[in-house]
Amino acid sequence: MVTMSEKSRAGGAEPRRPRTPSALLKFVMAVSGVFLLLYVVLHMIGNLKIFFGPESIDQYAAWLRTILEPALPQGGMLWIVRVVLLVSVIAHIWAATVLTLRARRARPIKYAGGSYKVKGSYAARTMRWGGVIIALFVIYHLLDLTFGVANPNGVHLEVYDNIAAGFALDRWYVTLFYVLAVVALGFHVQHGIFSGIQTLGWSSNSRERTIKLVSTVFAVVLTLGFISVPLAVTFGVV
Repeated sequence: MVTMSEKSRAGGAEPRRPRTPSALLKFVMAVSGVFLLLYVVLHMIGNLKIFFGPESIDQYAAWLRTILEPALPQGGMLWIVRVVLLVSVIAHIWAATVLTLRARRARPIKYAGGSYKVKGSYAARTMRWGGVIIALFVIYHLLDLTFGVANPNGVHLEVYDNIAAGFALDRWYVTLFYVLAVVALGFHVQHGIFSGIQTLGWSSNSRERTIKLVSTVFAVVLTLGFISVPLAVTFGVV
């Protein structure tokens, strides 16, 4: 009796390991994207408190560390959120990477121009590079305004002063980097909402234009909300 391994050696190929279905990967991207998008929206709303003065945003930062006390220790809820975000980011990147590699293998022949012909919107074509820009920005953002090591002020819970120092006029390059990263985030969100709705089965031909409009408006509002803070600080509005 010939075993499977003997057949594989005789045929010159090893048996393929089962791979994750693409539909499941897209579902993972959609669900993890929902968690990340929810956090981004709440984060933007919190950032806008700077327009109400130092006390407002500093008190908000302190309040975040007391959520669900005494059921949870101080800062406990923040750590739960951080773990959920980390898992969502890893799942999102993993699913996106696997789908990207599969798409490249499915298009082995390049066009005369030396690159693959990609259909879709600008946001869809720049989705991968936008994700890289956002990832680099998040790393710097954590070093700047979370850990304080890249911030001229860098004092824990002095949120207003940290933001004011981080986006000061003489650090215009930081503001520029922030704006570019947020614009990339806007494109990423616009395409992500549209494709996520399709993945979850909530789209149809009759609603496609409406979904595109809603996702675009949402992305624009999110982008303007985020960039308003560094621009206001840099130009002395706050």
